[in-house]
Amino acid sequence: MDMIQIARILKSNGTDGEVLMGFRGILPGDIDAEEPVFIRMDGLPVPFFMESFKVRGSDKALVHFYGVDSLEDAEEIAGKDVFADASEYEDEEEDDLSAIEGWTLLHEDGREAGIISGFEDIPGNPCLYVETPDGQAMIPFHEDLVLSVDSENRRISMTIPDGLL
Repeated sequence: MDMIQIARILKSNGTDGEVLMGFRGILPGDIDAEEPVFIRMDGLPVPFFMESFKVRGSDKALVHFYGVDSLEDAEEIAGKDVFADASEYEDEEEDDLSAIEGWTLLHEDGREAGIISGFEDIPGNPCLYVETPDGQAMIPFHEDLVLSVDSENRRISMTIPDGLL
């Protein structure tokens, strides 16, 4: 089975084993909570089934896995990447990335930075191509930089590092 990374366990949440997951390339709402996800333990993919799944914001979810029942269990998987069967998500990932072309990119203060003209999935550093009045710029597209996504108005608000535009 080919696997793709869909998320990362960001941290534990509470004392009952719940964790906060940050998603990459897919939206939390696209997850099939009935299907297992995989976390590499000692180099091998181990299946984890979800007991509960609560979406938080546009790219995060609180998840409780079967068998992860304590803070210690949650801390053991915190910081690990989460994978899924690639065949389950390939089409959705392509749709999500191509769907943002033509969207407006905004600075965190609401000023328009430019129009998104493309996406490059550089491993570990996905980037947006943005058409600005001064030419084309390449902006890191990391979850920590995204402030909000307004799909109705086709706008993404981000913290844009100084010197990139």
